[in-house]
Amino acid sequence: MAISDLLEKIKNQRKKSEKKETLKKVAAGAAIGAVVGVAAGVLLAPKAGKETREDLAKVTKEAVEKAKEKIDEVKAKLKGQAPEAVEPSSENK
Repeated sequence: MAISDLLEKIKNQRKKSEKKETLKKVAAGAAIGAVVGVAAGVLLAPKAGKETREDLAKVTKEAVEKAKEKIDEVKAKLKGQAPEAVEPSSENK
């Protein structure tokens, strides 16, 4: 009798564990679905052509500004390293 009770208890624990795992998967799926839905809604929301063009112009302008800043940073680093790069080669002659 004690063995059958123990087996029943183990069986119930497994069922509870399986239910918890299923619930976790459902919750994760619902969360992912909500995020995808919100993203799709934002991306596909109708805007006036003028607003869309303004948004694109703004994003493009920001990207160009960031690219210019990065180019300037790289130029400054290269200018600072150029004498160091030349000196070892002149010493080796």
